[in-house]
Amino acid sequence: MAQPGRTTANLAPAVKKIFSYEEAAALLPEVQRLTSEAVQEVETLANDAPRDEAQRIVAAWAESLIKMGIEVKGLWLIDFDNGSGYYCWQYPEESLQYFHGYDDGFSGRVKLQ
Repeated sequence: MAQPGRTTANLAPAVKKIFSYEEAAALLPEVQRLTSEAVQEVETLANDAPRDEAQRIVAAWAESLIKMGIEVKGLWLIDFDNGSGYYCWQYPEESLQYFHGYDDGFSGRVKLQ
């Protein structure tokens, strides 16, 4: 689990995994399920719920994806390393449709052909 005070931004997996598009696309339904559940958990928290409860949910979400070799780049934002850049997905996108180079980041995303 993420250390207290540590954000989920740019958390890389312990073991670097390279994904083909097919491998990343095959994992996406599980990523979407885990993300949707975490989003719903956070949204159902009462406004007066302790902030650390939302942080715990987000950290557990990030940890589950990191264990799959996926890089967590921000809140509900993940990358699959493909060896020349990243296939990029952000909740609630319906499919894996974007790519960006290693140095481009989210703002450099381009739609896959």
